[in-house]
Amino acid sequence: MPALPAFPDAVTERTLTLQTRLCVGLDPRAEVYRDTAHLRLHTLDVLEATAPFAACVKPQLAFFEALGLPGFTLLEEVCALARTLGLPVILDGKRGDIGSTAEAYARAWLGGPHAGDALTVNPFLGFATLTPFVEAARANGGGIFVLVKTSNPDQSDVQGSGVSERVAVEVARLNTEEVGAEAEAGTYASVGAVVGATHARDLATFRALMPHALLLLPGLGAQGAAAADLAPAFHAGGTGALASASRGVQYAAGSGAAGLDVAASVAAAKRFRDELNGALEL
Repeated sequence: MPALPAFPDAVTERTLTLQTRLCVGLDPRAEVYRDTAHLRLHTLDVLEATAPFAACVKPQLAFFEALGLPGFTLLEEVCALARTLGLPVILDGKRGDIGSTAEAYARAWLGGPHAGDALTVNPFLGFATLTPFVEAARANGGGIFVLVKTSNPDQSDVQGSGVSERVAVEVARLNTEEVGAEAEAGTYASVGAVVGATHARDLATFRALMPHALLLLPGLGAQGAAAADLAPAFHAGGTGALASASRGVQYAAGSGAAGLDVAASVAAAKRFRDELNGALEL
């Protein structure tokens, strides 16, 4: 059996050491700032200030890509600062394609100069498209998070009628291949799953279907999910899931320029951390 990859170990260790299950999302929206320099400073300030309350950080690639070359430069700065702070980095890119294109995405985001420790991946072109991402994650000690049931209300157009459950079974198969059939629940492999925090009634089902997957739960805060409803996603001891809040942390004080209050971001991150721990009675 291969050694467990570094990414799940790092996230789990930080979760237990700092007693936090919060993933801080970074969505730097250009229209909120005076200029790129202002955006850069605030984004890095939020990252550093909220790090004590975070198990990991999740830059949303779309907002960095929209900035052009300065966005890629900032992304590298974000990743470098996160590593200095001991924060694992999940790049939220929802990449997915066929053949050599999938291989190129995997090289770029799991092993290249812009690489994170993990990447969100779209499986809906077929399960074979996951192979380059799985292989790159394993080779680099990283991870992927496969979209299983996303947080948006219209996800059922594609993910309904048992499709999400079928994807979950494939995630479980990939992880059993990695850690072995006898591994105990709470042993996490490199293939995680995105399950929206907005689907609280389904969390126990997906937790049971994927015992060796870290679950990424987007939708906390601005999308309306509540920490109090998320306990079924976790294993005993409070491991196995990461609840993500982006706008609710980075722009905690509101929309527009009024929201650029780093102290409010810190207070929001601390509140989410405490609410998650309260839901788990930790």
